[in-house]
Amino acid sequence: MTSRTDMPGATPAATIPAATIIIMRDRPDGPSDILMVERAGAMAFAPGAMVFPGGRVDPADRTFALALGWTDIDEGAARIAAIRETIEEAGLPIGVTPLPDAAAIATMRAALHGGAPLSAALAAAGATLALDDLVAFARWRPDHMPVRRFDTRFYLARLPAAASPPQVDGTENVRLCWASARAVLADADAGRLAIIFPTRCNLERLARFADHAAAVAHARATPVRMVAPWTERRDGKDWLCIPDDLGYPVTAHPLDEVRRG
Repeated sequence: MTSRTDMPGATPAATIPAATIIIMRDRPDGPSDILMVERAGAMAFAPGAMVFPGGRVDPADRTFALALGWTDIDEGAARIAAIRETIEEAGLPIGVTPLPDAAAIATMRAALHGGAPLSAALAAAGATLALDDLVAFARWRPDHMPVRRFDTRFYLARLPAAASPPQVDGTENVRLCWASARAVLADADAGRLAIIFPTRCNLERLARFADHAAAVAHARATPVRMVAPWTERRDGKDWLCIPDDLGYPVTAHPLDEVRRG
């Protein structure tokens, strides 16, 4: 017997817009690696969890999107925020052209950490944005967060061949690694690392694809619609569920086996 015990409703007033990039590094001898960063234990949201680089959308990101002529300001600002956060957290200039060298990236990163807007950091480096390098993959808004609710847009991007190695920022994240989606899931299942529910579901989806091109083809053929998980009671057990038409191979997990934040 199945019963739905909570339903996705209207966006809560306290929802925080956020964005993240799933950075893929193709390998000739196996599935693509994905960049994961471990959040610092002192962070309010998902402390100690392995996540994709990203963070909240700032007002300056919206201003920049408006200046660039985006009519969908929310979408443009999310892409800008994802690029900015990835530079801040991992030192990777995804979606930046021409590709800055290591010294320029370090200067940009220091400026961003000091509070400079991305537009100013790019201008100082003589670079611009290539927002089309990001491919829309998913959008999640878990409504069960007791303190902070994030409306997060997920994007796919390929690691540029000439990119410098990523580096942790030592504040928001304390470790980073490259690993296939299957390997991250296996480590999580073995208790060697922690992942939250949206990360798990997106890794399960990504594990189906051999490389960035296959993941992009799937993303472009699959609608991006808000994922707001809900709980169902099935035969005396609570399950956390997501829609079954958005490309996810697993759409229900036992509630007591997943981490939600």
